Amino acid sequence: MTTFVSIPGDLQARYSRTTEGRAWLSGLPGLINAALERWQLSVDLEPGAEPWNGHGGIVIPVLYNGARSVLKIAFPHAEALVERHALALWGGIGAVKLLDADAASCAMLLERLDAVSWLQSAPMDEARDVWGSLVRELSIEPDERPEWKEFEHIAARAERWSDELPADWEQLGQPFPRWLLEAALEVCQTRGAVGRRAGRDVLVHCDLHFMNILPHLNGALRGPLNGARAIGKRGYVAIDPQPKIGEAEFAVAPILWNRIRDLSTTAPEVGLLERCADFSSAAGLDGEAAREWTLVREVENALWYAGKPRHEGDLARSLWVASTLAGRPLDGLPAAHDLPEPGLAASN
Repeated sequence: MTTFVSIPGDLQARYSRTTEGRAWLSGLPGLINAALERWQLSVDLEPGAEPWNGHGGIVIPVLYNGARSVLKIAFPHAEALVERHALALWGGIGAVKLLDADAASCAMLLERLDAVSWLQSAPMDEARDVWGSLVRELSIEPDERPEWKEFEHIAARAERWSDELPADWEQLGQPFPRWLLEAALEVCQTRGAVGRRAGRDVLVHCDLHFMNILPHLNGALRGPLNGARAIGKRGYVAIDPQPKIGEAEFAVAPILWNRIRDLSTTAPEVGLLERCADFSSAAGLDGEAAREWTLVREVENALWYAGKPRHEGDLARSLWVASTLAGRPLDGLPAAHDLPEPGLAASN
């Protein structure tokens, strides 16, 4: 039996811009129905309600053997293709529990979480403690399981950035001062595959921002708890990992480019550096390594935004974060509290 599930408008708008996206959208109803049949799922939506969606896929509340779960079908891109491997390795500890997956359709059956109580609105000290505990849980070391072979290594990525960032900077018309590019390249040289002298390799959640941390339904706690992960008696876990192997400090960056308006209005630059140190300390990380990795990640982001229309606000935010972490804030940027949150700067 065919079940009709409406596709959220912003997801349609985003993927209607390319040939590949339009092809995926046209096939999405068939992918949804195939997954519902494969796992014998029933859609658990109120009449007229739309399913949830993130930037890269649709998330449909379903019932699986009577249990509240979700069906996630992602547009097939690099991070989505390896997500199931990371979730399998974590086994529901620190991350959403994977119930089943179908690689061909980029579909996953996951436990259902409380999708309206993310960490985005939590007080910053609570968010820091929950985030730190999650990073400790997620930072598992490689073992003999085959899933480990699927991930890119962060140090190798940094080595490629050594060549790619200068080329992009020139091609885009040198969109920011040379010294900031050189600061990022210095990080690539010292922490990349060639210059690296130390460092513990772990599985890294590379997009661990506040909106990717959700509590269990009804505040349920599951598995061994690590300190503040159960703040307020609610067990938080991570979603949407964009996983890689490498230094855990690579995970700090999204915490610094989100919720900038929560920083001090009188000294936001000092506040950003303090947040970097505080979140790193809560996770048992090296704050200096976290600062360096965030700097290079934001320079890479800035170059991406510089090549896209309608992303001037995102570009300004990345340049503010990167230059602040480099210790030399750029002139001519909007005030910190006027910078847009990620995802809000560009119009449809």
